[in-house]
Amino acid sequence: MAIMLSMLSIFPSLSFSAPIEVSLWRHLANEKEVDASLAAIKRFNQSQKQWLIVPDFIPEPAYNQVLIEAARAEVLPCIIDIDQPLVPNFAWNDVIRPLDGIIDRNLLNSINASGKGTYQKHVYSVGQFDVSLALFTRKSLLNKVGARIPTLDHPWNKNELMDVIRLIKATGEYDYPFDMRPHDKTEWITYAWAPLMLSWGADLIDRDNYTQVDGVLNSPEAVEFGRWIQQLVREKLMDPNPQDDFGLVKRRVGIQLNGSWALPYYEKSLGDDLLILPVPDFGHGSIIGGGSWHWAVTRTCSNLPAAKAFISFLLSTDEVLRMTGSITAQPRELKEKATGLFPTSREAIPLSHYYAKGGKWRMIYDYSLYFAHLRPETPAYSVISSSYKKAMTDILGGMPPKIALDLAVENIEAAIKRNQYYKGL
Repeated sequence: MAIMLSMLSIFPSLSFSAPIEVSLWRHLANEKEVDASLAAIKRFNQSQKQWLIVPDFIPEPAYNQVLIEAARAEVLPCIIDIDQPLVPNFAWNDVIRPLDGIIDRNLLNSINASGKGTYQKHVYSVGQFDVSLALFTRKSLLNKVGARIPTLDHPWNKNELMDVIRLIKATGEYDYPFDMRPHDKTEWITYAWAPLMLSWGADLIDRDNYTQVDGVLNSPEAVEFGRWIQQLVREKLMDPNPQDDFGLVKRRVGIQLNGSWALPYYEKSLGDDLLILPVPDFGHGSIIGGGSWHWAVTRTCSNLPAAKAFISFLLSTDEVLRMTGSITAQPRELKEKATGLFPTSREAIPLSHYYAKGGKWRMIYDYSLYFAHLRPETPAYSVISSSYKKAMTDILGGMPPKIALDLAVENIEAAIKRNQYYKGL
């Protein structure tokens, strides 16, 4: 005992000191995702004694602005979660570090494209999961109106979609036959609606130079998409301001455009009558959004070994499966853990209860695999998104689509010019 005390006095690092606290911020998501995240943090903290990850959860509507203000004040934590399309802006502003030299290359390579946030050929963020967009409806409803059930290889085209929702309207059983969640004021409209616009043949910005917006966002195809949105409202095929997200399960809405995060709720409510369908092909292929929330390391992080260890832990196959609620388990446990998220790890997909070949939600993964289109990789994305959301809101309110989109173009190109075309880093 005396020898041990002597050694501790000479080598104080051998003392039983408390682990070093490492701060982490993430957005406040749905309950299942938050619980899964807290459980992962707890497992990491229990797996070693050197570091203690201390999380703070911030409401999603305020989260990105909180990150921006904290970056300006240089008070960001060591680890943050970040929405994938915002990564280029945070990288350009030197707020986050490249992960290429921090996380093992083989581990990074095991994550698919939608699970990585990149800028100028460097990886700045990684995610455990992605989500997919789909149309959700009732099998009994489509059978009742005699509609063809679309498939991965043969989605509905625009005319078929319009025919089906008009048939649903004609039943008189629904307040509105179709819902695209226009009331959601987060990233939803850009994430979900812009890919539909891409399917018309338009885009948010010229992806060859990432500086030209005029003639792209306000192209004839984009204007036609805006007119279609107004047609849905004018013909009372879609509510421009639905009261909540429960239209499908409450039988107020016949077909719902939504993300796979809603899948567990829909399945619980509709059971075997639930149909999960690909989004329509409006002329240029079915297209959906790709890229979800990722983990990144801030430039001011003073404990890179801890950040590396924690993110590497999260990217392990077991943790990816646990986060997505798709790890093999007893049926009751699976039901409780289901999140509607699917793994970004190629090693995890074949081991996933829901998303491996033959899994009952495999179509969600396939929709992402075949249809996902990442949002533009540019530091201008935040202004692109806010300008697009305003344009779509104005169009919903009756503004001529050409005027609304022209205003968005002016705002975006002014921001790009003001930032000297994002030259630099």
